[in-house]
Amino acid sequence: MPHLHIEKFKEIEYPLSHDGVTFGFVATNVNHTSEKLISVQVEEDSFFLLSKEEDGRSLLKSDKLTRPASIYNVHKALLAYATLAELNILASNVPEVQKNVHLQEVTALKSIDFFANDFPMTREVRIEVGFGSGRHLLHQAAKNPEILFIGIEIHRPSIEQVLKQVSIQKLDNLLVLDYDARLFMELVPSNIVGKVYVHFPVPWDKKPHRRVISTSFIQESRRILKVGGSLELRTDSENYYAYSYETFIAFHKTTLQINKNKDIAVTSKYEDRWKKQEKNIYDVTMINEEESQELSIEGSFDFDLLTTDDDFLLALHATTKRFEGGFIHFERAFRLENGVMLRLSMGSFDRPEHLYLIVENHQASYYPSMPLKSKSNLVAHQFLKRVLHG
Repeated sequence: MPHLHIEKFKEIEYPLSHDGVTFGFVATNVNHTSEKLISVQVEEDSFFLLSKEEDGRSLLKSDKLTRPASIYNVHKALLAYATLAELNILASNVPEVQKNVHLQEVTALKSIDFFANDFPMTREVRIEVGFGSGRHLLHQAAKNPEILFIGIEIHRPSIEQVLKQVSIQKLDNLLVLDYDARLFMELVPSNIVGKVYVHFPVPWDKKPHRRVISTSFIQESRRILKVGGSLELRTDSENYYAYSYETFIAFHKTTLQINKNKDIAVTSKYEDRWKKQEKNIYDVTMINEEESQELSIEGSFDFDLLTTDDDFLLALHATTKRFEGGFIHFERAFRLENGVMLRLSMGSFDRPEHLYLIVENHQASYYPSMPLKSKSNLVAHQFLKRVLHG
């Protein structure tokens, strides 16, 4: 993650702009006053920079929760703040050079709003969850130019590697998204996807609730898949294979194909390594045989004027409120110049949304954007409104 180690953090006047970067406001952690979040606007990206004390030095970096798709906008924001605040930089991994020419040209990287507002539906869609090095995704896109491929990944170096290849190979049928795939599935229209690939997901043996394959993920896959479409799991983990098989077979009606050590057209570098080590590779493929109802999600993320005060809101810090099928956890509390900000986890237990809530002059709003418009998030929002009103 890009960062600056600095001798001492210094505040600036807000709002203030430099080199196309605007800093809007600062939020101070109520329980750890050395931790501050600085709001940033660069082009279309809104996010926070995080300042905190670490090992006797101040660290300035991007906030993990709000970090934008463009790593270069993060670099630009860090350098702009350092200039405006006249920071003494002790160490840095932020380059002061222009972005790679291939990454300048590529338009394949999309935000979640792109898909939420107008999902592309003019041709068959295939989705790969956690594409890693991108070998399989790039191979499939090059081989099937008539099909739209959507690759979902949260590892930034992997994303940039694939975007570079999209530019070099001039692929116009491949889009990339940095987002939680479990939430993304909830906004995909029904019956338009030919295949969902989940190749070598992290096993999460100690945190099974974080696994991609789950009852809800399979349900969403069945909804978005065309008749005859498939969800393809490929794993080297016997535990993950056994867990996934049990999850698939628990459905009242399902069609599965099981393969062991099946050869495929293109493999990842990790699979090549595992084959040399003679590790077994397991495939579980679910075939969808039923057409689903069209996706229909109604509701809004509007807030009513609050009657509670700042002290009531700050007291929500570190509390968890549960409702049927989900929860809201108030992770952190921050003070603003004219209000408060809360960091939230909200939604369903296995695919929560993480975001900030700003309350100024008794008016609440989400930052940097509204939650994904999913059924679970809309239910969570209505419950949050009741909590905020005491």
